[in-house]
Amino acid sequence: MFLRNKLTSKHLAYKLLILLLFLIPSFAVSQTNTEKDTTYVHTFQDKITTRVGFINSTYAFNLSDKQSNASLKIKPNQETSVAFSILFRSIELDFGFTPKFFPGNDDDEEKGDTEKLTFNFRMFLGQWMQTIDFNRAKGFYIQDNSNKNVVALLPDFKVNTIGGTTSYIFNKNFSFRAIGFQNEWQKRSAGSFIPSLSYYYHTFRSKEYGMHNNYSLDIAVGPGYYYNSILDKNFIISAGSNLGIGINKTKNSYETITSTLYQSIIRTTLGYNSETFFTGYNGNVSIYKYDQKSDINFNDSIYFFEFYLGYRFKAPKKWIDKVDAFNKKAGL
Repeated sequence: MFLRNKLTSKHLAYKLLILLLFLIPSFAVSQTNTEKDTTYVHTFQDKITTRVGFINSTYAFNLSDKQSNASLKIKPNQETSVAFSILFRSIELDFGFTPKFFPGNDDDEEKGDTEKLTFNFRMFLGQWMQTIDFNRAKGFYIQDNSNKNVVALLPDFKVNTIGGTTSYIFNKNFSFRAIGFQNEWQKRSAGSFIPSLSYYYHTFRSKEYGMHNNYSLDIAVGPGYYYNSILDKNFIISAGSNLGIGINKTKNSYETITSTLYQSIIRTTLGYNSETFFTGYNGNVSIYKYDQKSDINFNDSIYFFEFYLGYRFKAPKKWIDKVDAFNKKAGL
């Protein structure tokens, strides 16, 4: 009975995933607003937005022994990193690294040295929002979940992640850029339904532990809603969430496992904005649940906290002319 119920749940999840993949684009086209009210959103069309963020984030991979029920966790050394961004119109480029001189980044003797490299690309095409991410980390440690002690260091353990998210913003009077990228200014309170499709591929490598072709693939789709509340013309508080259901496929040294993925993301923002200077705080919590255990899985929770500040300045006329010409040809 348990096996039958488990298979039924998995098959139902796959059917829902396929159904949502077909319904979201068609529903988006039929229900979208056609005009943006400029009293709600101020766009910095002719300005380049520069931004620096100080980020503290953590994630983990679970190791579970099905025979002994022992539970271990593989984690990178949690450190504060710096991300630089440049945004113009609908395109954003990011680059991040981890300075060793930051407070809290000097516990390598206990937890080992983690090298991180992050690239992000984001684009807005009409009401579509596309994100592409690449993350690389080398140097992890093993933690015993029962007592939180460091069991061993994994200096050669490497994790590469590539993937992205495709989202549709229904309400043109809601600005996701105002909370995520700061190249727009939300002038009046507004919310929007934002369904998303996410897809991430992760590879795991370790010569010491004989890990060569291990990987994990996540695909999830589901609804979301976000609301921007304007307290004063310069201050914003935003909160929202995405729920998703999808498929996870994990391959390790012993087996390949396919399971249903349940995803929830909660995001909060507090910020200050003006024509040139802006600053604020972003918090993001992602929770992943699987319907069966595997030897290597993402931890149930991924935490991301950021303090950012930035400045806008006028773009060169050549940039403006080229982008205007491209948008005209593309019908944007």
